[in-house]
Amino acid sequence: MNLMYPQIITGADLLRGIVKLDELAPLLQKRGASSAAIVNSKLYGVRSFSKMLTKYGIRPIIGLSVMLEIEDHEVLVYIYAQNEIGFSNLMKMSSAISTRQEENLPLNWLQAYREGCIIICAMTDSSWANARNLHVLQNLTENVSSASTFIGISRPGGRAHTDEEAIIQLSEESQLSIAACHETRFLHKEDFPAYEVATAIRKGYKLNDSKKPPNRYRQAFLPEQQELSNWFKEYPEWLQTTEHIMNSCDVAIQKEDFLLPKFPVVEGTLPIDLLEEHCRLGLQQRFQTLSSEYEERLRYELMIIEQMGFTDYFLIVEDYVRYAKTEGILVGPGRGSSAGSLVAFALGITEVDPIKYGLLFERFLNPERVTMPDIDIDFADHRRTEVVNYVADTYGKQYVAQIITFGTLSTKAVARNVARVLDFTPEEVRFMSNELNSGQSFKETIRQSKKLRDWIQVEPRREMWQQAAERLEDLPRNASTHAAGVVLAAKPLVHYVPLQMGSDEVFLTQWAMKDVEEVGLLKMDFLGLRNLTLLDRIRAMIQYNKKQVIDFEQIPLHDQATYTLFKAGDTTGIFQFESPGMRRALRTIQPDNFKDIYSVNALYRPGPMEFIPLYSRRKNGHEPTVYDIPEVEPILAETFGIIIYQEQIMKIAVDIAGFTMAEADLLRRAISKKNQQVLEEERQHFTAGARKKGFDQVKANNVYNLIVKFADYGFPKSHAVAYSLISYRLAFFKANEPTYFYAAFLSSLTGSKDKMTEVIREMKAKGIPILPPSVTKSRYSHTVEGHAVRLGLGAIKGVTFAFYQQLAAAREKGSWSSMFDMAISLGADHFTEKAIIPLIKAGALDDFKQKRSVLLASIDAAHSHALFIGDDALSDQFQFNSQPKYTPGGTMDQMTMLGFEHDTLGFYLSEHPVEQLKRNTPSQIATISSLFSLQQGTKVQCMGIILSIRRIRTKKGEAMAFLTLQDETDEISCTIFPKQYTQISVHLKEGAFVQISGSIDFRNQSVQLIVEQVLPLNLSGE
Repeated sequence: MNLMYPQIITGADLLRGIVKLDELAPLLQKRGASSAAIVNSKLYGVRSFSKMLTKYGIRPIIGLSVMLEIEDHEVLVYIYAQNEIGFSNLMKMSSAISTRQEENLPLNWLQAYREGCIIICAMTDSSWANARNLHVLQNLTENVSSASTFIGISRPGGRAHTDEEAIIQLSEESQLSIAACHETRFLHKEDFPAYEVATAIRKGYKLNDSKKPPNRYRQAFLPEQQELSNWFKEYPEWLQTTEHIMNSCDVAIQKEDFLLPKFPVVEGTLPIDLLEEHCRLGLQQRFQTLSSEYEERLRYELMIIEQMGFTDYFLIVEDYVRYAKTEGILVGPGRGSSAGSLVAFALGITEVDPIKYGLLFERFLNPERVTMPDIDIDFADHRRTEVVNYVADTYGKQYVAQIITFGTLSTKAVARNVARVLDFTPEEVRFMSNELNSGQSFKETIRQSKKLRDWIQVEPRREMWQQAAERLEDLPRNASTHAAGVVLAAKPLVHYVPLQMGSDEVFLTQWAMKDVEEVGLLKMDFLGLRNLTLLDRIRAMIQYNKKQVIDFEQIPLHDQATYTLFKAGDTTGIFQFESPGMRRALRTIQPDNFKDIYSVNALYRPGPMEFIPLYSRRKNGHEPTVYDIPEVEPILAETFGIIIYQEQIMKIAVDIAGFTMAEADLLRRAISKKNQQVLEEERQHFTAGARKKGFDQVKANNVYNLIVKFADYGFPKSHAVAYSLISYRLAFFKANEPTYFYAAFLSSLTGSKDKMTEVIREMKAKGIPILPPSVTKSRYSHTVEGHAVRLGLGAIKGVTFAFYQQLAAAREKGSWSSMFDMAISLGADHFTEKAIIPLIKAGALDDFKQKRSVLLASIDAAHSHALFIGDDALSDQFQFNSQPKYTPGGTMDQMTMLGFEHDTLGFYLSEHPVEQLKRNTPSQIATISSLFSLQQGTKVQCMGIILSIRRIRTKKGEAMAFLTLQDETDEISCTIFPKQYTQISVHLKEGAFVQISGSIDFRNQSVQLIVEQVLPLNLSGE
């Protein structure tokens, strides 16, 4: 008898099993198993299971564990696909279960989908306790062959079920054969504790909880053949029945051909004719006349698109992009290689003219390399969902789904989850979190850390933590929605992929991205881009305040104020250009046209960034551009002789070696893989072509060597141009409409305290007025008021959007001259201490011309006044006769007021406390921002607040520290070496104000301060 395993629940089933395929398959092979069946609760992981077992020469069987709703019972059955029809029905069953709130399968649905399937009733499972009767089985087998239904009996560990005899009797009465069953949820007996931990993680209880449910799966390991035989030694025919069932199942899961969707067209109209019509209309709107170059390119692209069968795809993408633009949803100018398509440009899918920028269609679609087209579209992230819903509504919810993604138990996640169910103390959790390295596997981290190994050996519970974490690491923990992926098919998706309920009533695939693509389904990426939301906010505010309609495509690309900003590296808030290194690159290169912007974008990456100084010298005329091979000058002139783009590599192959663009794209891909054999084959191909064009062998080899050298560095020019447009547009508004830029940018930073502080500091340095939040003037987000930015009420900690809506509605009732007016309009239910105190502390009630101490003291009086006036019909008369007075509140010193502002806003608004301290200090104090331009070794004195401290010990065991100091202008890292640390450590406290003397030092391309003395300051500056 062949060894077979009929019920394996793998780790893909979200901790219902902890079996890892890379351990299962070799073990099955070692034991000589001929087949094994997966029976997860959804069809999670079945494609990976099938591929892995096939690789090891084991026949995979695809099954599903189903809770079947029959009469008044809900019972466990295993359903197996015998053939392709059965597998298709299994996908429908899994989809049906996963889209029902009850997550079970009604009997009538099973009857509809059971063709090509075999059913085993897991009679020894507790779910059958009240359903082991002939009537239930007769209902189950009604109108179908009894040959496709079996009774399953399990003997975990060899123990017979107490009702086994009754089940055997029922088998005889129903004339249904018995099959031996055994669920495998972990591989080895010693893995049970880890499985128990996994169950506790999944269900949310701790292992030491006396009320935790019993775990019935102690024997759910993978038994040896001898063990299985011994367990069923009285009934070997049951094992033979199981073998017969599994031998009858044969489903081949393999990579499928493309399954492209169809765009609905009027009968008698060809999709390609419609596509051409739309393209010509789009180009007509962009250009008065169409040159022969554009005409030829358009005809060529349309021909390739039709040949490759992608016509409908382009029409579908155009459709949802047009919808987004019609609805005012901001769409990105392009992304990736699709920006190289004139058809995409003509249809409005991209905003990049590929001919103007020298972009290549074959980099996007290559007729000699047939792959799925990949037009990724960026949308403003706060409205992306609207476009996904439009596609689902337009093409049918049965035809559209978002793609699932699985969150796994990474090194730190598995350690924390296991620690939680083992009830570790906070100190234990803190220790192991600090010691674990996220960049390594859990097992490897333990192996390399003697400190952790010693800690583990102290207590058996920690050893269990280690063992369980090692077993569970990298297993899927939860399912969520992929950030971008959407699939669309010509037929209902359930024919190709199992589905489950997703968010916003759009289905979710049960298979992840790679599996979905292997099925042949077309994946479209709908990406939400925060920077587009920022642009959208700027546009909306300008339109609201100035009544100007902004067309981003009409923004001039030669604006000198914008390039002045780039040259200065003034790029806080500018997409892709914010990092210190990128700012240095901008200051080095001094860009003065859009070509420089996208060149910097492409150059600033590991590898090519070493050419930034050379690019700068040549661009700014400090060094001549030299071409060792003059024939490549026309291609490399725009980048001063440096290969930056993949498109340049392709053009060199065309011009020098006579390649077609399609061949050049294949060459680019081949040499980037760095396979020596392929490199040599391509060298022969290249040099042979070059010789035909009149180049000698030496020069041909030199050109090929040049290509190979830069192949790793080449960046898609299409992507660089498209994404640099977003960056340029943000910079344009920062340079020309700074108040609108900063108001929108600050709104996008809500909750990011450090970044908001940086931006507020930058605004103050530029002299942009910042108005405090105001209950009479502020909206929820930040707005522009004249030439100033008015802070929104949403920036105040504790102010919810729901409260703001109540406040905004109350303002509609009339203007307020006092806090008492506000209390009446808002109503006593909403005018509460919890809601009003943060507003007062942030300065939002300063419009009432009272000290904040008085306002705080008067909250009770205002609340009582609101209760007294209420909503009575005579309230106007009461209000007229009532003249409430503010309660004296004493004094509030400046430091207390600033502290309240910081507590509620996350930053100092009126002024930084350090400014007051400096006014009281006679000595010469440097601002922190001025330190960054000083020479190394310069002695300085500065003053600030200690934001953070990190204390360490040197290899010699001596204590030292690093701290971050902030004043009103900037922040700087400070280093205190052991000698100074022993003298001044007593003054080092987070939040303390100090005066520091020290010297400037450069480390890792950044400025820091080497501390020599620290003088503590009190609030009087002494």
